[in-house]
Amino acid sequence: MDQTSTQPSCCTEMAAARPMLSRRGLFGAAALAGTTTVIGDAVLQTAAASLAPSPSVLVVLSMRGAADGMSLAVPYGDPVYYQARPKIAIPKGKLLATDGFFGLHPRLKPLLPLWNGGKLAVVHAAGLPSVSRSHFAAMEEMEDAEPGSSARTGWLNRLIGTDAISSPLQAVNVGGAAPPSSLYGPEHFMSLSKVDQVQIAGDGKGRVPRGRVTSLHTMWDGQKTPLGAAASSTFSAVKGFKPVTSTAAGPRNGATYPKGSLGKAMAVAARIVRGDAGVSVITIDQGAWDMHTGLGTLEYGAMIRNTEEFAKCVAAFFTDIGGLASKVTLVTMSEFGRRVKENANVGLDHGYGNVMFVAGAGVKGGKYYANWPTITNDVDADLLVTTDYRSVLSEVVAARFTTSTSQVFPGFTRERVGLMVGQ
Repeated sequence: MDQTSTQPSCCTEMAAARPMLSRRGLFGAAALAGTTTVIGDAVLQTAAASLAPSPSVLVVLSMRGAADGMSLAVPYGDPVYYQARPKIAIPKGKLLATDGFFGLHPRLKPLLPLWNGGKLAVVHAAGLPSVSRSHFAAMEEMEDAEPGSSARTGWLNRLIGTDAISSPLQAVNVGGAAPPSSLYGPEHFMSLSKVDQVQIAGDGKGRVPRGRVTSLHTMWDGQKTPLGAAASSTFSAVKGFKPVTSTAAGPRNGATYPKGSLGKAMAVAARIVRGDAGVSVITIDQGAWDMHTGLGTLEYGAMIRNTEEFAKCVAAFFTDIGGLASKVTLVTMSEFGRRVKENANVGLDHGYGNVMFVAGAGVKGGKYYANWPTITNDVDADLLVTTDYRSVLSEVVAARFTTSTSQVFPGFTRERVGLMVGQ
């Protein structure tokens, strides 16, 4: 394919859904989730909020569009990889952190300090228990993590529901996209794009007099209606979030985030961690991984851009939070992988098995975890799934939270992966 081709790089499903994943889509999705209160551009579900600092924080970074795991963590020890990808395969000599079979994409270089420090692990050939070629069917199944259930409750919602706390400050979605379905359910959560937006409109910081807040309290305090409860929840949540809004807005410890939506979201996530207001779950999206065309080589293309952005943002995040990294674990998810064989457009079509990155507290890193399946040089060939993604998530949950994984992943019996301390 000519590098100047105007053919869209993603499939029609992803292209048609972009408005749903936009900032405007956030409010529509949130309104369907239940009673909501809007604070500036932040959306929060009704509940009281006043939390102690959380001993563990789980950051879930979703790589939307189905990232190609075999480009991110290259199985250079399998000769079929090079046979199937004569144009886009990454030469062995360019790979990082090689172990005799796998190596990291060279644009992941910013993550080498985490890898070398034993704080970054890679799980390969991971994914859903069954094949799905639909982005949004796969996303929903992965985020519900309860195949066959009609409850439509996300695994992160179940996670924060395993204690006696009912507060939207337990889980926060960061960024301009719609909250992931992993957060939906009976427990309350918060969604925002900027920390400073979590305030009562007219709270003396704009053109509206400070008396607005007093008037709102006069109007709603003591009201037993749903709107009264929502107002009370709003006041409480804003107050509970004060430790975050009181922190310095800029990054710490010399961290530098790249420009773009992911950098902004990761900087906000770091500020939330530093504020220590009781948030135990943070979700973030990175889009544009649906590379049917123009995935490219090490010289050009969408893969090097996305990979570099991802690596720089994750590295900056862990630098930013400094010593608090001892309580933070980050895990990546992508709805499915790509085919083994490259297509005629220097891209890859929808596949199956994929890679997961796990970084931070409790991780036995500097290692690839994989039961590598046989791959074939065929146009319809997939990387098969040999590790159910829920086994990875279960180990993270078991290692970092005092909860039963059977409550978070009903009906699922995990197989040992061994990537977390004590698991």
